[in-house]
Amino acid sequence: MTILIFSVIKIFSLAAVASALAIFWCPLLTNFLYKRKLWKKSARQKAISGEDAVIFNGLHKEKEVSTPRMGGLLIWITVVFITFLFFALSLIFPNTWVAQFNFLSRSQTWLPLFTLVVASIVGLIDDILVVEGWGKYIGGGISFKKRLLLVILIGLIGSIWFSLKLGWEMVYIPFLGDVSIGLWYIPLFILVTVACWSGGIIDGLDGLAGGTFASIFGAFAVISFSLGNIDLATFCAVVAGTLFAFLWFNIPPARFYMGETGILGLTTVLAVIAFLTDSVYVLPIIAGLLVIEVLSVIIQLLSKKFRKKKVFLSTPIHHHFEALGWPSYKVTMRAWIVGVVLAFIGVAIRLLR
Repeated sequence: MTILIFSVIKIFSLAAVASALAIFWCPLLTNFLYKRKLWKKSARQKAISGEDAVIFNGLHKEKEVSTPRMGGLLIWITVVFITFLFFALSLIFPNTWVAQFNFLSRSQTWLPLFTLVVASIVGLIDDILVVEGWGKYIGGGISFKKRLLLVILIGLIGSIWFSLKLGWEMVYIPFLGDVSIGLWYIPLFILVTVACWSGGIIDGLDGLAGGTFASIFGAFAVISFSLGNIDLATFCAVVAGTLFAFLWFNIPPARFYMGETGILGLTTVLAVIAFLTDSVYVLPIIAGLLVIEVLSVIIQLLSKKFRKKKVFLSTPIHHHFEALGWPSYKVTMRAWIVGVVLAFIGVAIRLLR
């Protein structure tokens, strides 16, 4: 019981420390972003489907060219700092209660931390290219095909680690139980990584992405805790804690956008955590808002191709509700509610197993 209580204290206290630290140094980051004018130099000209982004620009043109990107730096830099701070403290004060707060472990958090850092740095490069207007992708930046290849590469590295290094080949399938899929584990891992990354299009309204990912990582903290993976649970809680701090500055009117350096890091590490907890089958539920966002774009593209007309006024779907006249804060807060409910459902299904 004492170990259980300490584990709970460890998870919640480090999440609180991460949140407080992020709030403390965020003004420094904000001043840097505004001083360097790290926002888009021109508004988006084309929508994902290829037509002129008339509706989108009518809603967001002014903010696109006056609000900095790269707010995701607040998230992953804080997570990395907290991780290595308590790792260092465990070396300085071994065999003490302080050392027990270290959550950097080879079996649970090495791979998520590595994925978060690498993917976030790739996203940071894309953000830099966007604010400078370099690149052929919409608004500048690394082209979609190249970003997709980079995400696939990240997924490939992770899948090889799981499959060949750790020997994982089992996945849980509802009603069938644990099923061995052999080397098919590798393409499945890559597919889930790409699918999570595609859900990054949710970063389009003040506070929307931050609140969504906070509920998702909070859900995986609970799942990890239930499995006895305390270090991984702590890692997820620390990420959620930094996301709460991010929300403090990202609620309307947002001081900055998360940018690709936040989205790419969070989405790829989400896939890794889903596999580490053997929870891939509930990932579409817990991350249901990401699924809905992606499906809205797919439906729109297919409808325009085969029916020659739109289903939604604008996509992703949060822009559709804006175009209907909903205030952005109403879209965001209702999305938060849906996201939390989906997280509850996904966690409950996973725990029932």
